[in-house]
Amino acid sequence: MNLTKILTSLFGNKSTRDMKLIQPLVEKVKAAYPEIQKLDNDQLRQRTKDIQRQVQDSAKTQKEEIERLKATIEDTPIDERAEIFAQIDKLEKEALEVYEGVLNEVMPEVFSIVKETARRFAENEETIVTATDFDRELAGDPKKDFITIDGDKAIYYNHWTAGGNDLKWEMVHYDVQLFGGTVLHQGKIAEMATGEGKTLVATLPVFLNALTGNGVHVVTVNDYLAKRDSEWMGPLYMFHGLSVDCIDKHQPNSEARRKAYQCDITFGTNNEFGFDYLRDNMAISPQDLVQRAHNYAIVDEVDSVLIDDARTPLIISGPVPKGDDQMFEEYQPLVEKLVGVQRQLATQYLAEAKQKIAEGREKNDKKLEEEGFLALFRSHKCLPKNKPLIKFLSEEGIKSGMQNTENTYMENNNRRMPEAVEPLYFVVDEKLNSCDLTDKGTAWLAKQVNDAELFVLPDIASQLSALENETGLSDEERLNKKDEMLNHYAVQSERVHTLQQLLKAYTMFNKDDEYVVIDGEVKIVDEQTGRIMEGRRWSDGLHQAVEAKEHVKVEAATQTFATITLQNYFRMYHKLAGMTGTASTEAGEFWDIYKLDVVEIPTNKPVIRDDMDDRVYKTAREKYRAVIEEVVRLRKAGRPTLIGTTSVEISELLSRMLDMYVNPETGKREGIPHQVLNAKLHQKEADIVALAGQSTNGLGAVTIATNMAGRGTDIKLSPEVKKAGGLAIIGTERHESRRVDRQLRGRAGRQGDPGSSLFFVSLEDKLMRLFGSERIATVMDRLGFKEGEMIESPMISRQIERAQKKVEENNFGIRKRLLEYDDVMNKQRTVIYEKRRHALMGERIGMDISNMMWDRVVNIIENNDYEGCKEEFLHIFAMEVPFSNEQFLNEQREQLEENAFQQVMETFSRKTERIREVAQPIIKQVYENQGQMYERIMVPLTDGRKMYNIPCNLKEAYDTESKSIVKEFEKQMLLHIIDESWKENLRELDELRHSVQNASYEQKDPLLIFKLESAKVWDTMINEMNNRIVSILMRGAIPEMQQQDVREAAPEQRTQRQQYTESKQQLGSEQLTDPNQAAAAAHDTRAQQPRTPIIKDKLPGRNDPCPCGSGKKFKQCHGRGIV
Repeated sequence: MNLTKILTSLFGNKSTRDMKLIQPLVEKVKAAYPEIQKLDNDQLRQRTKDIQRQVQDSAKTQKEEIERLKATIEDTPIDERAEIFAQIDKLEKEALEVYEGVLNEVMPEVFSIVKETARRFAENEETIVTATDFDRELAGDPKKDFITIDGDKAIYYNHWTAGGNDLKWEMVHYDVQLFGGTVLHQGKIAEMATGEGKTLVATLPVFLNALTGNGVHVVTVNDYLAKRDSEWMGPLYMFHGLSVDCIDKHQPNSEARRKAYQCDITFGTNNEFGFDYLRDNMAISPQDLVQRAHNYAIVDEVDSVLIDDARTPLIISGPVPKGDDQMFEEYQPLVEKLVGVQRQLATQYLAEAKQKIAEGREKNDKKLEEEGFLALFRSHKCLPKNKPLIKFLSEEGIKSGMQNTENTYMENNNRRMPEAVEPLYFVVDEKLNSCDLTDKGTAWLAKQVNDAELFVLPDIASQLSALENETGLSDEERLNKKDEMLNHYAVQSERVHTLQQLLKAYTMFNKDDEYVVIDGEVKIVDEQTGRIMEGRRWSDGLHQAVEAKEHVKVEAATQTFATITLQNYFRMYHKLAGMTGTASTEAGEFWDIYKLDVVEIPTNKPVIRDDMDDRVYKTAREKYRAVIEEVVRLRKAGRPTLIGTTSVEISELLSRMLDMYVNPETGKREGIPHQVLNAKLHQKEADIVALAGQSTNGLGAVTIATNMAGRGTDIKLSPEVKKAGGLAIIGTERHESRRVDRQLRGRAGRQGDPGSSLFFVSLEDKLMRLFGSERIATVMDRLGFKEGEMIESPMISRQIERAQKKVEENNFGIRKRLLEYDDVMNKQRTVIYEKRRHALMGERIGMDISNMMWDRVVNIIENNDYEGCKEEFLHIFAMEVPFSNEQFLNEQREQLEENAFQQVMETFSRKTERIREVAQPIIKQVYENQGQMYERIMVPLTDGRKMYNIPCNLKEAYDTESKSIVKEFEKQMLLHIIDESWKENLRELDELRHSVQNASYEQKDPLLIFKLESAKVWDTMINEMNNRIVSILMRGAIPEMQQQDVREAAPEQRTQRQQYTESKQQLGSEQLTDPNQAAAAAHDTRAQQPRTPIIKDKLPGRNDPCPCGSGKKFKQCHGRGIV
């Protein structure tokens, strides 16, 4: 007995300790249940209403105080409002804590109500209650077929349509569900085995937390599950008067989606919740907002959402000027030719390696054998995914020999590595996911285009240094030369980057594996689920490179308008919980990033599934042959089989092998009937999975699916199948992550069903090639395994799990590092979105403007001499400097800044008052004489350089004596400038993140450089943004205006973003709202939409002028060797 087992026997493991803490709470629920059982249907519903009132009244004191404070804001001087807002924020936090306390008190009774309601639905065809207005509203919706009204009675039925199927309610809560519900209410992750009723478990904490009226979000991995679960669980909540909706049923930015968020319980997919957050932060009217405060969310399949998808940023983007000006199509033929040349080289080195290794072993010539392994290593560095190479590496002693060669050249910090890769055109490193040109490759490219410098990055640092030291140049000439150098460097950098991305696309991304091509579009395939990830694109030009490779339309480059990762979106919730069948292997990551504890919930019935040891083969061919033989054996035994694969390509290969199966006894081709579920057939997911546990005429069904396909849909077994031994799971490859394998195993053995799971592994599998095969290959070589023979041992299975742990640790490191990059942006995003929300709602806009004024005053005084202050005050505040040179030199800085700030605020107040005084007579005249004609009017305002036409509500302007005009002007200026500044900041951060990666060549940490440089970018943006806002607001004035000049403003639009136009005196006009941004924000991310991308149609003609500006014909310049 090892130390771990001894300690566990003495103190128990984490799971048992967690259960001990939760057990008393579950006992309280069971104690409260008998009293709830005694209530009739109406009393049961009334009890819910009483508890709901008790919960919501618990924070009544805080709510009333918040409303009182809000009512005093307008009458409080701007510089004194900060304290009021701080009190409001503190009271809102207090209210949430009060709610949490009272929810814990009423939890036993509420859980009992939900449990009893589920039991009554399961045991009764009809549940009759006295009808309420809410019941009548539900019955009036033809889609809600679970309720009808008969006189003053409402009849709830126990069968209804959910997800397109007629379902009968047959579920009741056991102790297992009570345990899980308690864990979820505490804001933790409940790990529950497949088939243990996670969807039912969620009903308990969802119902309980919905009683506060602050909203509960139930997050799922796809829109089918979101819609199905909202319809399946909805009647249980609606029976008690709680409103339920699903955001994925409604269009973005619509009134229906806004209402869905106002419901007590809102279902939706992770992507749509995130995109709605981004859209809300691009809104230009409060009516555009759909989301409420982020209160409580339960994430279904939490590992998939918060681990797999978490590092993928949600991006709302749009076309940029000259977005079609890309080089992917231009250089694709050249790269294709280069890859072809390298492929020939790889084949030559492989043939040379085979010959020399065989001869060296035969003649016992070590030198010849070493030369052979060097040739093999070079072939591997050429194209590591070359199938003949992978096959040869699986032979006895080959892989270990190549690794010894690699170790030799990697000694002393890769000192001899250039010697090994010198003959190659480019070097592919599969582990680092990189592809770099060698000097030979650069020379080959230069020869093809007759330009030695075309694909070489200039040493910009030394060039700029030389320019600074050059004498005889005027400042203007030096500046022009510097701009010329930087422009040339930018073009060269873009060209080299394009080349690298195209090389990656050709060498590391395979069709029907990492992506599929459907209807002329490249679509990414999720490596875990095999589902197509609609709307997702690889970043950094990689997607365009793959499009060029596949000869489909290359979409234009885009600009980011708004972005957030799911990691940072879900960390905004006051309380977050999750449920899944596979979380314990990632428990450390959940705690580190989200502070979520993972609690393993015991199964209702013991798991009797037989998890067999892995079967390891030398080659993939042997492995797949063994899989087919095992499938045939199980099928004849009457057991259905689920074959799990890691890619679409393998799914289709096995499908062909099953179709072509030849019976060894008769010698005839019989074929095995089967279903395939992968990215190309994901629409049939639910139907295929539902039939996967059946047998026909004593023969078990055969289903091929990617490892995590069909999550959320149980495979139910017929009695005959259970008798035959249950569902058999066959894994065709070990995944990089243990939880994905556990998810596949968990498809069998649900709720005490019999079943088995078995993984087939070969030394050619990706995991084994990268991390796990050295020792296993050595064992198989020593034991003299022949082709077709396998090794099966617990020791080998443990070795494979150790390899998986290595990959998990590596992936966690990558995710955590990516999060650190995103955290930099997230801190900036939080500040900007808060400022934007203040401007949009108007409540705290005065305080923000006051802070900007103070910031500018301090900035000017701290960074200038007296003459500089005079200039800056005129430039930014449009006023004389409010202190003398003597005061500037002698007064304390704090006192000087405070006095100057007071003067600035007085000037600002005077100017805004002047706007109001000029506008009020016209507004009064128009409203009293023509009020019935206009609802909204355009009010012209100018800062002396541009004219801004500000739409405002006529009645509101009249009632507030034109104060609303000033507020609307401030709001529109802030929104416009904040959006423009943030958009530019995002672009600069994208460029910075790309450029800092070169810091690693200087032995510097790119992340550290990114943090330092991004702080400078941020400071610059804030300074420029504040300068622009203050400058416009301080100069704002209404030009001479007559009643006959009044124009009606267009009705306020919500989904189509309203565009406020501004005309610039003697200069071109400009829009306050970017139309591309507006279109991007309104884009429906839920379904694929027809797109007309901006594309580069074709290269210049042979005789056209070369685009580089040399004056030569294209065929004689950069088109040489291409056209």
